[in-house]
Amino acid sequence: MNLEFDKDKAGAAMLSIRDIHKSFGSNEVLRGINLDVRPGEALALIGGNGAGKSTLVKSIMGVYRPDSGHIYINGEELESSKPAVSLDKGVYLVPQEPMLFPNMTVEQNVLTGFRERYALLHERLSALMNQLGWKLELRRSARTLSIAEQQLVEILRGLLREARVLILDEPTSALTFDEVNALFRTIENLKQKNISIVYITHRLNEVFMIASHVALMKDGVIALQGEVGEFSQDMLVKGLLPDDYSGRKFETKKTPPAAGSRPVFELRNYSGYGFKDISITIHEGEALGLSGVVGAGRTELAMTVFGRDAVKSGKALLDGKDITGLKTQDIIKKGINYVCEDRFLNGIFRITSLAANITSSCLRSLSMFFLNFAAEHTIAGGYVKDFRIKSAGIEQEIGSLSGGNQQKAVIARALTTNPRLVILDEPTRGIDAGARGDIYAIINELKARKVAVLLISSDIEEIVELSDRVITMFQGRVKAEFEGDGITRDNIMSACFGVTRGSAA
Repeated sequence: MNLEFDKDKAGAAMLSIRDIHKSFGSNEVLRGINLDVRPGEALALIGGNGAGKSTLVKSIMGVYRPDSGHIYINGEELESSKPAVSLDKGVYLVPQEPMLFPNMTVEQNVLTGFRERYALLHERLSALMNQLGWKLELRRSARTLSIAEQQLVEILRGLLREARVLILDEPTSALTFDEVNALFRTIENLKQKNISIVYITHRLNEVFMIASHVALMKDGVIALQGEVGEFSQDMLVKGLLPDDYSGRKFETKKTPPAAGSRPVFELRNYSGYGFKDISITIHEGEALGLSGVVGAGRTELAMTVFGRDAVKSGKALLDGKDITGLKTQDIIKKGINYVCEDRFLNGIFRITSLAANITSSCLRSLSMFFLNFAAEHTIAGGYVKDFRIKSAGIEQEIGSLSGGNQQKAVIARALTTNPRLVILDEPTRGIDAGARGDIYAIINELKARKVAVLLISSDIEEIVELSDRVITMFQGRVKAEFEGDGITRDNIMSACFGVTRGSAA
């Protein structure tokens, strides 16, 4: 577990990273990263959300230019921060979400971008697939491929470019058990051919299944690294916790559901894209925290409940009535609203007024044919006052407001429909401490008004502070449930990474 580099061994590494720093404004994301990956080695790169993994990978791929430090491929320095240079040097990234052209064939997707003659490329591709033992039909349309098969196509793209370093970003996040095993067999095959693997994952059990070495990133540094055999899952979980974490639970008032109270919302064996067999209940005035790492299926679950994605099986009940598979507009009418995790992409109408953004979900109730501006201003003005939204007036363009004030407006819009259940997906992402406190107060006010809240957050401290009960998801399923004294950062963090400990309900 020595964190210092052995300079005598550096030349043997296929990928060498030396003292990489990268900042965005005043935010220092990478703070002196040092890593070696040798031929035939699989390095598991783990870390919580925001640890800096994506920034490091983008620096290796030439998407970002590091502020200082050096990156070497097979002993040669990457002197230009351009993706084409990294590709030429033999580095290839298989993204978490494969990026194929759906109307093209497998072969066309793999060969796009090459300049050699088709006959030569076809011969090379066929030989490569025979060597790997893969059975993909080259003339098959990409739209018919499973996620696992799409990832194989991405890997073929890299290997045909003679990649010497293959970076796999959460490759099993959408795979079935059998597909995961097939991918692991492929990785073992690649290791035998001296391909260097950087395997990014939130699933700690996979570290011990596929990797020879592990590096744990936290707050922009490598906090731990070494051979996998030197670590246990508990050691890695502890390494992911903040340095100042003492194990204490936040002292906040909890309001568990009263005995015999009827649930506001229920899911029964609910399945969809990215999650399976989810059974949960949320009671009146209760905040149910939903925690999990990226790829656990939290947002996919919320989007399906809200009618954006198809339900595969199971039931969704609101006040005991079946709402399974309804369209979004009908879901809102029934009494559910959703504050999405990306307010910039899906949350606000940036070039319209603050008032229009707040009232856009209740326009039908304001007028039959023409918009009742007086009613719009009354409703918007009330929420601006109650939520302490700072603006020059309700006609100010919402895109010119701070992120925290935009987020308050998005939450206000969800509440204009008088919902029985509000789903808050990462409600405080990217906002300052003052606005965060205001949103916490809004959530507590919702509970006091007997509104049920499903709180999805990557901030475990937030989950601990605000939740009456906590559900953790792992690989698309409910991993554990905590309540009372069991709601601790340690218990939740462990369950998010697939390790059940403490008092799981």
